[in-house]
Formats: sequence, structure tokens, C-alpha cells
Amino acid sequence: MTPVQLNLFRPTKPHNDELLPIAFVPNMLDMTSSVSAAIGAFHEHMRVQGFSENTIKAFGGDLNIFRKYIGSNKPVAEVTTQDIQSFMHYLRYQRGVPCSMKSYQRRLTSIKVFFNYLYEQGVVESDPAAAVAHQPVIVPLPEILNTAQVERLLKTTREVMSAPKPDARPHLLVTLLLTTGMKKSEAMAIRLGDIDLAHPDQPFVMIRYDDPRRWHKERKLRLPLDFPATYKQYAEQYQPRERIFECTPRNLEYVLSDLAQLAGLVGKVSFEVLRWTSAVRDSASGMRDETLRQKLGLSTITWQDAGGKIKRLAARPL
Repeated sequence: MTPVQLNLFRPTKPHNDELLPIAFVPNMLDMTSSVSAAIGAFHEHMRVQGFSENTIKAFGGDLNIFRKYIGSNKPVAEVTTQDIQSFMHYLRYQRGVPCSMKSYQRRLTSIKVFFNYLYEQGVVESDPAAAVAHQPVIVPLPEILNTAQVERLLKTTREVMSAPKPDARPHLLVTLLLTTGMKKSEAMAIRLGDIDLAHPDQPFVMIRYDDPRRWHKERKLRLPLDFPATYKQYAEQYQPRERIFECTPRNLEYVLSDLAQLAGLVGKVSFEVLRWTSAVRDSASGMRDETLRQKLGLSTITWQDAGGKIKRLAARPL
């Protein structure tokens, strides 16, 4: 594992001043212990050592997939390097569920940390995961809209907004996403009071989280200059009471899908595409990396991957 990966899984804080020794094995594991029992002991080990809740949850989910694949009752000492390699192949090509590069690497890390723990406790004579190297998973760059496509999309939203049966929601949604680069969940969470139109030439929205663990993601984002006028028309049509979008996320996905069809951009308009497009446009216009990272609400670790993709997409042609 890289230093960055190792830092991800160090305990954040202990539950008490004196941690139990590393050699503590909750269920007195030995070479005949089942994979299921070993995972239970490892879960208790992480809890006692003060691993973060997110890390425990992520490792637990990854190891549960591994347990179902390898067999709950299989003795841990019988798990081989080939078993682990086969499992990683299964994740990428046979499971039938998309496995992103981030998920793939994390799941391999979960298995490596798990078997390293068993090896250090003397439960297994050798670490079967040690020989499995982290293989880079090559994925294509994310899809974005080019300048002409953005203009075509906005032309369509304006036409819909001024049609005989006008609808301001498509233009409001698209310009909101293209300007702020916010995620779908963040757009759905916007309350009426989070939008400030006191200064029409400087409208902004506050991105807020109810979960205290995500308060570090809260931020103030500029809105498009035509937002006040669009929002006025939207509010008259939809009369939101508490949140800006009082519908389901799926409903807004349909809005984007219908727009894409009208604009001749079928399959090219989604929350994710508009978020990436916004980020690339900001980068191309000269926004500093740190400012863009904060605007997108990304951690420094996530930015290592996302930032590189954004730079490649925003770069001038060679």
C-alpha cells in the first residue's frame, strides 16, 4: 500500500486512554477458524483500536462480499493467493455490478489489511494477500459537454422557458448545475433559505448538510446572474414551500433526459456530466486547483484522482 492508503486506515482516536494490545484476538482465533469468525474478530479489533466509523463500515462491506464469494465456513488458513486473485477478477468482470477504480482498490486494500492482521496475530502462517499487487485500473475520462453542446442545451432550456406552456425548471436546474458544479444530493437538499438574492448582481447559494460529519463540505457558491429572474418565474410556477426542488431525484433526471432529447444530445446530459463539465470549464478559465477542489466539496484524497482528470480534460490540444 502507498503511504496515502496507509494513512486512510490508521485509527482516528481511541475510545479510551489505554487501547488493548494489538495481539488481542477477540474470539481466540486459530488456523481452523472460519472466514466468518475471523471477519467478526477483525471488526471488533477495528472498533477497539478506534478506527473511524466510515472505515469500519467500508471494510465490513468489502469483507462481506469476499466472505460470500469464498465461503463463510472456509478456514482462513486455507485461503490462498490464487483465491484472492480470483476474487479480484470476479469483482471486475463477473459480479455483474459496476466496480469503479476507487472501489476496486479499496476492496483489495481491505483484504490486505484483514489478512495482515491475521498474520500478525499468528492466526495464519503466511499472508496470502501480500503477493497481490495493486493493479492500476484504467478507466476512460468522464464525459463532458463541449462549448457548442452547452450552448445548444442552454438554447433549448430558454426555448422551453418561453414556450406557450412555459417551464422555468429546466433552465433553473441546468444553469444551477453548470455554474456551481454541485452534486445531485446537494441540489435536492437546497432549502429556500439557502438561496440569497439580496444582491441581484451577486446571487449565491449555501450548500448545507444535516449530518455533522459532513459539515466540512458546507460552502457558499455563486449562482448565475440570470438566476434571480429564472427563480422568480420558477417559484410562481411550482410554488416551493421548503426546498427548491420538491420532487424526487428521479423526476429531475427525467427533466435532464427530456432536455437532452430536445437538444439532440441524447445520453449526454446528466447530473454527473454537468458536474464534470462545470469543473472543466472552471479549470480552463484559470480557477486555482485548491479553489476548485473546495468549490466541488472534494477531499484532498479524492482530488488526487478527480483533479488529474479535470486537468487533462481542460488542457489545450497538443
